[in-house]
Amino acid sequence: MNGLIMAGQLLLGLSLLVILHELGHFLAARAFGIKVEKFYLFFDAWGFKLFSFKRGDVEYGVGWLPLGGYVKIAGMIDESMDTEQMAQPAQPWEFRSKPAWQRLIVMLGGIIVNVIVGIFIFWMLTFNIGQNYTVNSKLNDGISVGAIGKEIGLKNGDKILAINGSKLIRFEDAISSKVLFDGAQLTILRDNKTLYISVPDTILNKISKNDKENFISPRYIMERVDKVSAPDEKADKQSFFDKLFGRKFEQPVYPAYAAGIKPGDSILSVNGKQITFFDQFKEEVSTNKLKPITIKALRKGKEITFDLKVSKDGTIGIGPNLKMPETAHVDFGFIESLPVGASMAWSTFVDNAKGIGKMITGKLSARNISSPIGIAKVYGSTFDWVKFWTLTGLISMALAFMNLLPIPGLDGGHVVFLLIEMVQRKPVSEKVLEKAQIVGFVILICLMVFAFGNDILKSFGK
Repeated sequence: MNGLIMAGQLLLGLSLLVILHELGHFLAARAFGIKVEKFYLFFDAWGFKLFSFKRGDVEYGVGWLPLGGYVKIAGMIDESMDTEQMAQPAQPWEFRSKPAWQRLIVMLGGIIVNVIVGIFIFWMLTFNIGQNYTVNSKLNDGISVGAIGKEIGLKNGDKILAINGSKLIRFEDAISSKVLFDGAQLTILRDNKTLYISVPDTILNKISKNDKENFISPRYIMERVDKVSAPDEKADKQSFFDKLFGRKFEQPVYPAYAAGIKPGDSILSVNGKQITFFDQFKEEVSTNKLKPITIKALRKGKEITFDLKVSKDGTIGIGPNLKMPETAHVDFGFIESLPVGASMAWSTFVDNAKGIGKMITGKLSARNISSPIGIAKVYGSTFDWVKFWTLTGLISMALAFMNLLPIPGLDGGHVVFLLIEMVQRKPVSEKVLEKAQIVGFVILICLMVFAFGNDILKSFGK
């Protein structure tokens, strides 16, 4: 069921964006009197389609291959590779008969719509829910530092005062793209001493394999145990896929449950070390994988001792209740929300560009490329409308950027050839365009296979 919800959200989000993207091409073509023969969500590869209907001279439909969509524009070399049509004399309603500047607008139509949609989504989200942020000056206990943060010299309890000399107001800015993509110098207060620690511009390569909490997060006080993992007869059985792929099935262990720890217990110490913060508890437990530990806890005013063995993944199966840091909320008016939403959308576009640049220079692993499988996991197994629209807005800006890449077959590839035509004042030969389209198709297939391979390997923990 969880998989269906993930897939459903992905399908809904991508379908909306694909339809709007292709609508951008469609409307621009019609505005210049160019004939559009097909408008399809998904591809009707080899002539197979789920359904279609014709209105006017346009065939609308849904294909069976869910890898995007397309509009078939008369007189244009595209993914349909309709060489028969191109062999006929050019007609006045065809793409190839129009001035280069009109064809350029048609090719940019989808990208422009994706940008507008992304800005609109972030605008409406900002107007409806405002913005929440963690007040950095209220983090009296400083930050919790993960393994990646410790590598660059940060320590638990450090207080971040500034980034590149600018005072840090919102803690979230310390884990934003301007730090993780570009690198930064952090001004740190530690034991009443001011220190300067540099964040390398390659740090995202490590964080992307884990999560931002392995870098830094606010330091949480551990108040009490909120949940204790207990055996579940259905969940603890070997799954169909475990059997299918011959994966070794290991019965889950529940150390806290077996030892008698209960929700409401307040943990005082682990192996004699006093516990105040969650990072202290997590570190002490995780460093004792498959080893016995002693936990002292307070229950209804009475101190109780528990002896248990930590699981192989360094956990004991509890969910803590944490004292959250102070947050602030900012509301924006309808017009006031527009520049804020536009800034968020533009930052997403720039981050995509920086990410591709880092992959080209080797500062970011190509393993971070995700397929629809990875995107579906980000949508999650429960529907949250804020998360859904936020992620859909991010994807809209990502689609705009990806389609702008100068790869034959993508809008950006067509734009490059049109710019060449405008400079040399004569069109690129149709044979060159046909060969480029084939090369671009191969590149895109390879990228798609690579992305799916990435996510499949990740699902096996590799």
